[in-house]
Amino acid sequence: MIGYIGKRLLHLIPILLGITLLTFGLMYLSPSDPAERLLISQGMVPDPEVLAKMRNEMGLDKPFIVQYGVWMKDILTGNMGISYMTGRPVFTELLTHLPYTVALAGSSILLTIFLAIPLGILAAVKQNKWIDYLIRLATFIGTSIPGFFLSLLLIYVFALQLKLLPVIEEQGFKSIILPTITLAIPMTSKYIRQVRAAILDELGKDYVKGARTRGVRERVILFAHVLRNALLTIITLLGISLGSLLGGTAIVETIFMWPGLGKMAIDAIGQRDYVLLQGYVIWMALIFVTVNLLTDLCYRLLDPRVKLDKEVA
Repeated sequence: MIGYIGKRLLHLIPILLGITLLTFGLMYLSPSDPAERLLISQGMVPDPEVLAKMRNEMGLDKPFIVQYGVWMKDILTGNMGISYMTGRPVFTELLTHLPYTVALAGSSILLTIFLAIPLGILAAVKQNKWIDYLIRLATFIGTSIPGFFLSLLLIYVFALQLKLLPVIEEQGFKSIILPTITLAIPMTSKYIRQVRAAILDELGKDYVKGARTRGVRERVILFAHVLRNALLTIITLLGISLGSLLGGTAIVETIFMWPGLGKMAIDAIGQRDYVLLQGYVIWMALIFVTVNLLTDLCYRLLDPRVKLDKEVA
């Protein structure tokens, strides 16, 4: 296991280097001048003399490869630069918005699991019955509705018409309910389909037929054997969803004014805060590679038959 983790970490190094090089290159080619943006954010007039001095202090007059090397050195030491919008360190900005994103991601994942697993099992057990058709219809509708439309629909019904839930973040715990439901509905629909398909696939295998022949109760077969084997599919979905959610859900967070990483990124784009955007992209890359590694480790723990060491070779 330790050897596998070491190999995976070594394989991640060129991936992360490629992401950082691409990120820095895109920001380097952007039409906006970081020195000019910084002066404007500080309330100063960017006349040519002051601008040239600031560019020299920031190292923007040096070759691309030198700037990239200095930037990478700063990244490795935790110095991601200063945000133009707030004047605070980018790392501080990420830490400020991260708890909101984690809370929203965690609540939506928990709600999704709470709904998707039992409904997926029910749809599989009652295959081609009316309850199965009803659940499948609901999942079709859930995956078809765009996120922004679903957000506005929930706001209109529960906030404006029924006045049961608030919209803005300052309203406390209740304010997380609507964005959580908005994120959970499409995820739940996808999970139900995958869980149903995984359960049906397991129910058709020989070990299930053998257990039924020996008189093992259907409930024992389902929960002790079938569901355990189907968990691998659920873990894959969780890994994909968790990586996306922890990076911030820009549309939902912006509509509900939820101060997470997604809304922070949208605000940074609007203000051309490229330094903050660079930090956000690095965060996204770290989250995805970490979640993928943890997902593979969970595979190894739940199913020892998966020979990860051979797959890496």
